Amino acid sequence: MGLLEGKKGLILGVANDHSIAWGIAQALHREGAEMGFTYVGEALERRVRPLAESVGARLVEPCDVGSDADIDELMARTREVFGQIDFLVHAIAFANRDELSGSFLKTTREGFRIALEISAYSLIALMKAADDLLAPDASVITLTYHGSQQVVPNYNVMGVAKAALEASMRYLAADLGPRGVRVNAISAGPVRTLAASGIAGFRSLHRQFAEATPLRRNITAEDVGNTALWLLSDLSGAVTGEIVYVDAGFNIIGLSAGEG
Repeated sequence: MGLLEGKKGLILGVANDHSIAWGIAQALHREGAEMGFTYVGEALERRVRPLAESVGARLVEPCDVGSDADIDELMARTREVFGQIDFLVHAIAFANRDELSGSFLKTTREGFRIALEISAYSLIALMKAADDLLAPDASVITLTYHGSQQVVPNYNVMGVAKAALEASMRYLAADLGPRGVRVNAISAGPVRTLAASGIAGFRSLHRQFAEATPLRRNITAEDVGNTALWLLSDLSGAVTGEIVYVDAGFNIIGLSAGEG
């Protein structure tokens, strides 16, 4: 019997079969979970729907997290299909491409608003709308990155958005903890995804990352999926409000000494 046999939940943020969210979905499917998926626009629907159908999803719905009406409609459909949910995976982030290169000093007011609203506030909006759908022992996870804690070239406003996301996660964990609902974040190392392709210099960052980690390798969506499985299962029943690093140990390393 799988770790998530009989469990039902939502995964938001799958863009294609290289997405970290899809790596999570595969791990959950392997352990018996039933999942619903979302997409934004026809182009993403063409990618997401076949993936969702491949794991037997009964719910594949449009949802722009910038719209409260869309979120409410998603939760109404979720209630119809699942009744209640045992988990929610928030794997959504966005910033305008021109905000993800060069100097952080050139961040625009509108670019800042968009990045914070879609990448951070969306978690709050989703959990607010899903509040009465969450089972008493439900688990929620979101995805972050170490650029929230330390400066990463070209990550810019997304680093600020991820810092806001992490703080939001902790406050949500405190709010929902008394009823048994857990909220955590996974801080994943760089993975070649559609979202990562928008960050200037990502290929160089990806290459250097593997050379700098204690494990001397890059991480995969499967690595993140397996950790997500743990966080969404009863095995992590006493873990909430935490940022779990899946980055081959990169976050423990200070300045590289170089070879003498």
